[in-house]
Amino acid sequence: MTAPALRGEDEHAPRRRRPLRVAAVVVIAVLLGVLGVRHFVVQTFWVPSSSMAPTLEEGDVLLVDRTQRGTARRGEVVVFDGTGYFGPGEDGRRYWVKRVIGVGGDRVRCCDDAGRITVNGAVLDELYLAPGKAPSDVPFDVEVPDGAMFLLGDARADSADSRDHLGSPGGGMVPRERVVGEVTRIVWPLARSGQVPSIGSPG
Repeated sequence: MTAPALRGEDEHAPRRRRPLRVAAVVVIAVLLGVLGVRHFVVQTFWVPSSSMAPTLEEGDVLLVDRTQRGTARRGEVVVFDGTGYFGPGEDGRRYWVKRVIGVGGDRVRCCDDAGRITVNGAVLDELYLAPGKAPSDVPFDVEVPDGAMFLLGDARADSADSRDHLGSPGGGMVPRERVVGEVTRIVWPLARSGQVPSIGSPG
């Protein structure tokens, strides 16, 4: 027994139309799969300022690995929801991109006698800073609570980050659960496309 034709479909239509329907179904399935991947695995973000220069420049489009939510480590560049901790951005945005400098249990200080940031007494090797730029023009000595992060922009003189909220509730720390994901690649512009390395652990 054959299945009845759908309403409005000629049950005697040429069979050549069937491959077209199959192709359409495949395309729709692929698009749904891509949307699912975007929502659960990766996501793109646009950089609105130069606070992470020279690592990230204003206008860069980033690929963010959402499988790394809540697992940010020292040296990683992450996108996070700063609502209630960093406040809204200049344009009211809720998402921020910064580098993780300290995690729960760390003591982060600036600066030692040579003007460098230390984490648990070990010097932070900040190769990502622009040549000649100081690690910070604001001194600080903080202990990061369990489950939280201390975050800085790579362009220290042009970045609103954890240093700007040291006297606020929470002391400029952001819960790791607020991390959307780790920034893994620059995908646009093509001239700057490539991986974003995680560097800067003490030692």
